[in-house]
Amino acid sequence: MSKEKRNIATKLETESKYLTNILDQDDVKDFKKLIPELQDTWHKKQMFRTETEMRFSVLNDYKHPTKASKYWQCVREQNVFLENLMSLSFDYRRTEVKIKRLQQKLEQEEDPIKRELLQIDIDEKVYGKASMQLVARDRMREIKLWSKFKKQFDDGSFDTKDVNTHQLNSYHLTMKNKAETLTQGSSQPEVFNVLGQLQSIERIKKENGQIETTKKPVLPGLTSKG
Repeated sequence: MSKEKRNIATKLETESKYLTNILDQDDVKDFKKLIPELQDTWHKKQMFRTETEMRFSVLNDYKHPTKASKYWQCVREQNVFLENLMSLSFDYRRTEVKIKRLQQKLEQEEDPIKRELLQIDIDEKVYGKASMQLVARDRMREIKLWSKFKKQFDDGSFDTKDVNTHQLNSYHLTMKNKAETLTQGSSQPEVFNVLGQLQSIERIKKENGQIETTKKPVLPGLTSKG
């Protein structure tokens, strides 16, 4: 998909003549002068997460402490964007058909008011197509980045076929990290949830012979009074 395909400069120029309905003449003149800048702004605006945000926010070390957990989160994220891209493709195809139908109606319509309304609907959907093209480009950007991350994390040390394989160890580390953030000010449901999951994971690992002892987690700063 070329940049020209997502070019809305012509659409902005066409629509600018109708802005006199809602803007003063001076504002319309300023708008026309700004069209090249507005096209650039529209083209480079941030839509989804940047690579930096993906690395420190989605794949943060506390929530995903192992390469395996990071890899499988990449799989989840990539699949979400794949599903969204496919849905967007269907919407785009549907919009193209709707435009054809509107154009047919416009050719057959004789009433000038109805023709004007049909043309507005066509212009709106054509602009919508350009927006969908922009969204598709950015979704594909994220899909490619998640692929890049998957390759970086896949060092051959974990199972990349079955997500369940790594989870006991990864969740154990995650719950330990969460337990470290608990304080006496943490709510009872929060403490119950974190420590309950941590104790259950350690019990399962002990039953599997993966750990020898299970220590009862203690809240930071919690001391007994005697």
